[in-house]
Amino acid sequence: MYTGTLMAPQILHRVIHGRADPEPWQKATLSFQPAILHGYQRHRVRGADYPGIIPVSASESGSNTRTSVLGTLVSGLTDGDVHRLDLFEGSEYIREGVKVRTLKDALDQGNGSMEGTSNTSGGNLCDVLDAAGAEFVDEAEEVDAVTYVWVAGNERLESLEWDFETFKRDKMAWWVESDERDW
Repeated sequence: MYTGTLMAPQILHRVIHGRADPEPWQKATLSFQPAILHGYQRHRVRGADYPGIIPVSASESGSNTRTSVLGTLVSGLTDGDVHRLDLFEGSEYIREGVKVRTLKDALDQGNGSMEGTSNTSGGNLCDVLDAAGAEFVDEAEEVDAVTYVWVAGNERLESLEWDFETFKRDKMAWWVESDERDW
């Protein structure tokens, strides 16, 4: 399962487990790995906190716009988890099969160290990748995955790309019902 839009692990856990900080056994059932989805763009949804991703047309792929989306490949989701995600995403999105490329754990190009990050518990690995940009991280294997693609009309999308850092700073606490802002 590919969440596609950098759904923060806290929000994913809230959707599927009912709380942003689930029990250790619930965390242990999922693994998170950074991934990139080529041929798609992530846009701000007008009047909303969340983004929508859409496929890039052939004419757009040659322009200066970003034609890939950083996200998180999530493994270990149950059918019940996917059902809860479907309900959360609602009718604005459809679940679609895609191919993503995993990203190597090599932000520290010298030794591959990812100290301070986590690819199993949903720590801040994706935050680092989002800030660094996909062009600075080596791509690895291609994986079949599923993502939620925006279908509620392009007129509701802004031309600007949705920014995960702005979301974390301004909206994350509300989405996870917490006063903590240091994610």
